Amino acid sequence: MTSLSTEQIEFYQQNGYLHITGLLTPEEAAAYRAEIHAIAERQGETDATWESVKAGGTSITHCHDVHFRSAAFTRLLTDPRLTGPAQGIIGPNVQLHHNKMFIKPPEKGSPFPMHQDYPYFPHRDHSMIAIILHFDDAPEEKGCLRAYPGSHKLGPVEAYGSDHHASEKLYPITRATPIPAKAGDAIFMSYLLIHGSGTNVSNEPRTTLLVQMRDPLDVPLNDRHCLARSGHDARRRRCRCQALRLCVGGTGCLTCSARGRTAPV
Repeated sequence: MTSLSTEQIEFYQQNGYLHITGLLTPEEAAAYRAEIHAIAERQGETDATWESVKAGGTSITHCHDVHFRSAAFTRLLTDPRLTGPAQGIIGPNVQLHHNKMFIKPPEKGSPFPMHQDYPYFPHRDHSMIAIILHFDDAPEEKGCLRAYPGSHKLGPVEAYGSDHHASEKLYPITRATPIPAKAGDAIFMSYLLIHGSGTNVSNEPRTTLLVQMRDPLDVPLNDRHCLARSGHDARRRRCRCQALRLCVGGTGCLTCSARGRTAPV
């Protein structure tokens, strides 16, 4: 599948997300799952649990930009089955912003409180989307995605705390719509959609890859996310195309793909 139907586009516009079943075959999902767990084993222990839920004694393994860790994901990020639907939502030109893997371990896999992705990397035209690729089944007991359909139409909502979660009173996770998924499924969603996920209380891990894409002409309103990315040179620099500030930890300009053509800001 490389394009979206009119009905799918209308569903996304109305609800702020689209669940595409079977984007990957079960065999492909299993292979990517193995790659994710191999990366986790190589990098050692990490925990991306949010501050607002750290007292719960849960944990979650993560790693940013896994295409630098495995060529399998470099190929996946340019797969037409992924970029085609993204084009149907964003427009003809789509650009990788970043990606990160998550493993929610069995029984105590950390939840994500309800939130929008907007506060982390706000953009002028709100073209940013997230794609959650599932490499094993994600039923409710594994802490599947939960969302408030249509909440993207609210625009940016007030965020709280260091992890920028949404109001627990207005958007409790218990009232959010669960969106369970199977291995190989993909969920495309607006970065304005209010969403989160529950604790993995099952006896199996939940393994996903989160991919953020945008229109390359959309303008970031700050460079906070870029500067915070671990392992990258945090000096602020601007490419000669003058499009945006970016990290230069071995990568080129996110807009014109030029390598080595940056100048300090």
